[in-house]
Amino acid sequence: MSDPDPFVEHTISSEQVFDGKLLKVWRDRVGRESEPGEWNREYVRHPGATVIIAVTESGKLLMERQFRYPLGRTCWEMPAGKIDPNESIEVCARRELREETGFEASDWSHLGTVHPCVGYSDERIEIFLARGLTQRGAALDHGEYVEVFEITLDEAEAAVLDGRITDAKTIVCLFWAAKTLRR
Repeated sequence: MSDPDPFVEHTISSEQVFDGKLLKVWRDRVGRESEPGEWNREYVRHPGATVIIAVTESGKLLMERQFRYPLGRTCWEMPAGKIDPNESIEVCARRELREETGFEASDWSHLGTVHPCVGYSDERIEIFLARGLTQRGAALDHGEYVEVFEITLDEAEAAVLDGRITDAKTIVCLFWAAKTLRR
């Protein structure tokens, strides 16, 4: 039998300290087999989300501008959204692309997963590539305001470097887009 991983922590106790519509906050007491002691861990439980790299016939990427209240500013992002209870990641990606951009896609690929906030959240974002886009009309959620625009991969990468794009999931998607689209 191998030695236990000295980094692995086990839960001693767990308490939910906030129960919101989207986020659930927990405070756990943890310990390690490798050393004596106990520590507190506070973290957010998140239902997960999908993000879509939507590529137009001309090879441009669909992006969105929307106001993000916690930052107090408008951000450039790839289309994305929360996974609903009992919803598959594929259904969520298709739903979010249609709701936010008005497009449907005929060709879908799951590229991978990103964990955007590993220090304080269990959130995972499933990354999809969507091609074969057809405009059907947006169906935004109540109170949601999004401006959709097209941008080249080169322009998007430049926008990361000059600070116009700071959203982590979008930056990760641009890495995947470069790998996928520049083959």
